[in-house]
Amino acid sequence: MYHNNGRYTDANTNNNANAYAGASSAGRVYPVNEITDYGPNPFVIDIEKATLGNDAFRTVLWTGSHLQLTVMNIPVGGDVGLEAHPNVDQLLRIEQGQGLVQMGNSRDNLYFQQPAFEDSAILVPAGTWHNLTNTGNVPLKLYSIYAPPNHPWGTVHQTQAIAEAEEG
Repeated sequence: MYHNNGRYTDANTNNNANAYAGASSAGRVYPVNEITDYGPNPFVIDIEKATLGNDAFRTVLWTGSHLQLTVMNIPVGGDVGLEAHPNVDQLLRIEQGQGLVQMGNSRDNLYFQQPAFEDSAILVPAGTWHNLTNTGNVPLKLYSIYAPPNHPWGTVHQTQAIAEAEEG
């Protein structure tokens, strides 16, 4: 087994596996040694394992020319943070936990409110103010797809405070 560009290759099966994703070969789970943005290269990932294995607030896993994949970990009682992306459509999918989705045309008019649960997909049109608050008793684990990309290549925010400080 050797490390090559953030991936592990198992010489016995010749399968490439993203260590961060918890991907396995012949029942072995590889340790996390490097978290990196694998875009814009072709990439396959077990998104459920990657999402559930993420302990950072936000980790960018793949950035291409037209979209970006991130995984997020929102603590109990925490939230994604009220925001709007003027030119970015967004899809969020919950892998673990539950939350309250809020959306609207301004930060003071979040007229859309709906609970969301494991396996829910949340679609946010460009320019829409939105937030997702963890209302459960376990960390809210989700992945998000931005089109076009929204964060710099390779972004890892360990906490929401760091994310807010870096992104203003």
